[in-house]
Amino acid sequence: MIATNQFRTGMTIRFEDQIYQIVEYQHVKPGKGGAFVRTKLRNAETGSTVDKTFRPEQKFEHLHTEGRTMTYLYADPESVVFMDTETYNQLTLQKSFLEGKFEFMTVNMEVEVIYIDGNPFDVDLPIFVDLEVVETAPGIRGDTVSGGTKEAILETGVKVQVPLFVEEGNTVRVDTRTSEYSTRV
Repeated sequence: MIATNQFRTGMTIRFEDQIYQIVEYQHVKPGKGGAFVRTKLRNAETGSTVDKTFRPEQKFEHLHTEGRTMTYLYADPESVVFMDTETYNQLTLQKSFLEGKFEFMTVNMEVEVIYIDGNPFDVDLPIFVDLEVVETAPGIRGDTVSGGTKEAILETGVKVQVPLFVEEGNTVRVDTRTSEYSTRV
């Protein structure tokens, strides 16, 4: 059991018979009244986030997570197949489970699959991925001074805003947390 003063971002807890991951937390000590902890929790099953406030004396069951390095092998219309790099066992996950992450994945990319009680809970991508630009409008000479951007479609089909000097065939580094262009590689 853990108390609210032991909360950390990314920690998983059981609350109201549901598994939640702590997305954000803040200890608040108002001038009047008792202290409390304001949190944003993500439901492990539904993926929805909720805001909850807890008293400092409340205790929760801390769930231990395990991360396994896996390689993305291939995808079919409904699911994605990974292979454990140590045991070579394969894991199939629904594409809906990877919402917002699948668009940055390339074949043979290593990812961290997070397990809670032996069940897959989340997939952590590398912070930055390098992807090739397959389609973008040409930059017009002189437009680069203003620091403008244009839309580019990358090899996985994801669309990101890139600087005007980026052309088709270039490889760009994208931040998977924010879906933003970082640099040209």
